[in-house]
Amino acid sequence: MDVFWQTLVAGILKGGLYALIGIGMTLIMGVMGIINLAQGQLMMVSMYITYVLFSALRIDPYLSLAIAMPALFLLGVLIQKYFLNPLLKVDTILPHNQVLMTVGIGMVLTEVIRFIFKSDYRSVSTTYSNKTFFLGHISFSVALTVAFGIAVMFTLGMFLFLMKTDLGRSIRATAQDKEAATLMGVNTGRITVITFGLGSALAACAGTLLAPVFYIFPDIGGPFTSKAFVITILGGLGSTVGAIFGGLTLGIAESVGSTYLGMDYENIIGMIIFVGVLVFLPSGFKRLTKV
Repeated sequence: MDVFWQTLVAGILKGGLYALIGIGMTLIMGVMGIINLAQGQLMMVSMYITYVLFSALRIDPYLSLAIAMPALFLLGVLIQKYFLNPLLKVDTILPHNQVLMTVGIGMVLTEVIRFIFKSDYRSVSTTYSNKTFFLGHISFSVALTVAFGIAVMFTLGMFLFLMKTDLGRSIRATAQDKEAATLMGVNTGRITVITFGLGSALAACAGTLLAPVFYIFPDIGGPFTSKAFVITILGGLGSTVGAIFGGLTLGIAESVGSTYLGMDYENIIGMIIFVGVLVFLPSGFKRLTKV
């Protein structure tokens, strides 16, 4: 029984961080109507920012959130304003050219990082990276537990922002009905740019929190883009609350797969759940959540 509880704890801790990436992609999906297939690569950039700050300036990874998140917010704003928005004004035979652009942006980010840092594996080895503590017979990773707590705070902060601020309400209104929001005086173009920046900042938060736990290399973004996509589908397209459930579901599924089937099956379990949701629950958790 201890093995089961240990597996569940590990899955929840990872799932809480996965949810941050999924919420970022879900926000972008809700407002823009496209899947950002560069979400994992944006997260990867933040991991390298964290690595540079730690190795060069000895800034603790969690403190580097104050630099990585604004940097990725600005990068997201620039991407949306100068690469994605212009595509809305261009006639094309490809109906989802913005999605294809995000794929290209992801590739460019990966190769730029590879050019600068090569393909070597790097790590942010802090004093707490490999430390654990016990509650009963269950061990908790210090790094993952602290990261999970920070992720919960940012998630709650995002919900308060969306529910209680004028800008947050404008984002929700644009996601629900862009034309109606425009008629009500909302500058939907500005909201779109800000939302892509927020989604990128949430990816940066997840990347920085995961930096002390994962090895860092240029191609790490691809698998995390896949995870974010799975979470977005599990949660129901456009549902931020659903993205939390999706992240936790994926984290627990991976943990169960690696514990009871082997590490090689960790990602396969998540993909099986993904296909099952598409077949049997195509709206994901969106029926259960409306935010």
